[in-house]
Amino acid sequence: MMKRALLSVSDKKGIVDFAKTLCRAGIEVIATGGTARVLKDAGVSITDVSAITGFPETMEGRIKTLHPKIHGALLARRDNSHHVEQAQKHEIRFIDLVAVNLYPFGQTIRKPGVTTDEALENIDIGGPAMIRSAAKNFQDVCVLTDPDDYSVVAELIGNGKELPGELRYRLMVKAFEHTAEYDRMIAGYFQGLQPAADNDLPDQVHLSLNKAQTLRYGENPQQQASFYLLSEEKKPLFRQIHGKELSYNNLLDMDACARMVCEFTEPCCMIVKHNNPCGAATGKSLYEAYTKARATDPMAAFGGVVGFNDTVDATAAQELSAVFIEVIVSPGFEPAAVEILQKKKKMRLIEFDFKSYDQARRSSLEIRPALNGYLLQSPDIGDSHSPESELTVVSQRPPTAEESAAMRFTWKIVRHVKSNAIVLGNASQTFGIGAGQMSRVDSVKLAITKAREAGFSLKGAALASDAFFPFPDNIDEAARAGISAVIQPGGSVNDREVLEAVNLHGMAMTLTRTRHFRH
Repeated sequence: MMKRALLSVSDKKGIVDFAKTLCRAGIEVIATGGTARVLKDAGVSITDVSAITGFPETMEGRIKTLHPKIHGALLARRDNSHHVEQAQKHEIRFIDLVAVNLYPFGQTIRKPGVTTDEALENIDIGGPAMIRSAAKNFQDVCVLTDPDDYSVVAELIGNGKELPGELRYRLMVKAFEHTAEYDRMIAGYFQGLQPAADNDLPDQVHLSLNKAQTLRYGENPQQQASFYLLSEEKKPLFRQIHGKELSYNNLLDMDACARMVCEFTEPCCMIVKHNNPCGAATGKSLYEAYTKARATDPMAAFGGVVGFNDTVDATAAQELSAVFIEVIVSPGFEPAAVEILQKKKKMRLIEFDFKSYDQARRSSLEIRPALNGYLLQSPDIGDSHSPESELTVVSQRPPTAEESAAMRFTWKIVRHVKSNAIVLGNASQTFGIGAGQMSRVDSVKLAITKAREAGFSLKGAALASDAFFPFPDNIDEAARAGISAVIQPGGSVNDREVLEAVNLHGMAMTLTRTRHFRH
């Protein structure tokens, strides 16, 4: 039976009721610092930790529980006669339960203007030591690091029952996860304060992820999948307000949508299918942007994920309800729009915090498995926000104002298309998209074919390419279709031949000097 418990918590949630349950069960409650004050104020009878150690809390609370009478009481194996004899010899009384959560380091470093000294003062030392001591001896000591676990333990204790081994084991694992995440957060913070040499990535990367949602399956039914958040993130940046459960593929397409939507300030719409845009447009309203985006490839848009950068109104909702759409992602929905769209029982409506997403993406690393390891890279923030003066006109004929605006728009979109990527369009709308082809000229042909199928005239249209043209045949195909302006990075050994073809066809071409492969 439990006889003594030690409570030392930064997060006081539920601790008073838990302590009262322990006292009613005849368990002596030992408490430290602020926890002791809160419990005393609530009328709970406690023993100060200094009464156990015979040593006062010193150095502004830095020294409280780092003492043999605490750690010996936690680490001693009750089934080891040698441990029991030594505990009796040194007057160490066992502690059977520990409830500890740590100084709020994560909250501290997220405060604007936090100093290094403030961060250092919020690094817990005694807490992790107690957690690890108790967890190491979990067969004899119950360790609690999450206030949400108090109720199940309190119920068992209150009913005079022993804690089952399975519960003790689960709490032990959770305790080590807690201290591991705490150390990861500290290391990551101070690592981030070091200036990187030559913009290099860190030598070590530590990730701690919490499951936020179990998904029905992965990309295919035979694959298991879940959605995880970094431990310091309390909740996702999106909220589902209607529709059936989100799938793995939905989440991937939502991410692709969000990347593009963040490119624009004017009303815009992005339609994504299989992680590629199949239509993108801006307009005076979301209704106009959506109808223009859908016109790029109406067949591919069927069953797609649609993203907006502004609140969906009833006019846009009425048009959206006319076809099958898997997911609509938006910063918000007017009540009238929700009423219209909720008639589609399976359609998912997602409120998405695009601003926070864009900020987080710009400061995070992209990670993917490869071989027996992982590849990490900084995000491709791109150059689509560069002022026009940074683009280099290399053709004999400079682009018109309309062509320049069209090149700007298509260049924003092309870096979100899987390579080899080609986007055709004007200043506010995509006409045709060629994605994922092994040969660039095939992507050009595909984009032209899709544009013609959708009924667009390509006369005067712009073409954006995510990487250089290896041969002038790409330009010849574009010219035959009526395309008059090209934007691309340049850098091919055949740049001269490509430029000669551009000039021969009387086209305008601008170089960005920045490639945007996306694999």
